[in-house]
Amino acid sequence: MKLISGTAHRSLAEKIAESLGQPLADVQVTAFPDGETFVKINENIRGEDVFILQPTCPPTNHNIMELLIMVDAARRASAERITAVIPFFGYARQDRKDQPRVPITAKLVANLLTSSGVNRVLTMDLHAPQIQGFFDIPVDHLYAKSALIGHLRKRHPDTSNLTVVSPDVGGVKMARAYADALGAELAIVAKHRISATRVEAMNVIGEVNGRDVLLVDDMTETAGTLTAATGILKKHGANRVFAGVSHAILGDIAHKRISESEIEEVITTNSTPQAVGPKVEAVSIAPLLGEAIRRISGGQSVTSLFQV
Repeated sequence: MKLISGTAHRSLAEKIAESLGQPLADVQVTAFPDGETFVKINENIRGEDVFILQPTCPPTNHNIMELLIMVDAARRASAERITAVIPFFGYARQDRKDQPRVPITAKLVANLLTSSGVNRVLTMDLHAPQIQGFFDIPVDHLYAKSALIGHLRKRHPDTSNLTVVSPDVGGVKMARAYADALGAELAIVAKHRISATRVEAMNVIGEVNGRDVLLVDDMTETAGTLTAATGILKKHGANRVFAGVSHAILGDIAHKRISESEIEEVITTNSTPQAVGPKVEAVSIAPLLGEAIRRISGGQSVTSLFQV
């Protein structure tokens, strides 16, 4: 196999390569003075099983374009198979028409990847799992739960007083999976989103009074949902509040909200380079992705990686 890394998250790519005992391929990724991306693969990949490691996190458009250019370079270099390893899949929230005359950008990105020459996609915790169906090529969809649960068990060895909370109705299935794995209770925060950056939490369904709470979500960008949910949970008597998030694309607004909130810690993965900051603990998913890559390359099943 050959491992090719873009510039989106080089440190994660290096950790994946280390877990596989495999060096990253020698690839030159630079920009022309006008901002156009130039890619050159400096070693022979003819007939090789190529894995291109590139989360499409901010700057999203640049990283998607860079990924497409790397795929095209690998295809024209006669790679046998090209797998796009996208730990965080950008544009996943635009998965349907929720207003008149708007695009379904997740489907557009799927079409772009397929048209560029990608034969297979490996990703983790899509915002909408049905996005797998937007592809006409195989998609291996991993779950961050298997990486996060071990860390959460260390934080909460006694789960008798722990309640897992979904910050919205749409995340109940994920919260239920975490609650079952941890042997904890389940609750829901009903929320109302005012804008892309503001969320007004409404009510709590379930018992949180006097209990430690783990808020579970697939991603956070502005931390509006998490901090609003934390406020209402505290009003309902919650003891300590933690958050378990698959993808943390944290900007200045998010860091400010988290640091000023009553959240004790945000436990996330290193799927994006933005998953750093005060009160943020990132768990490495490099071993999980590395093992998935090893099994895909060897024609083995990846189903057992879903187990905790």
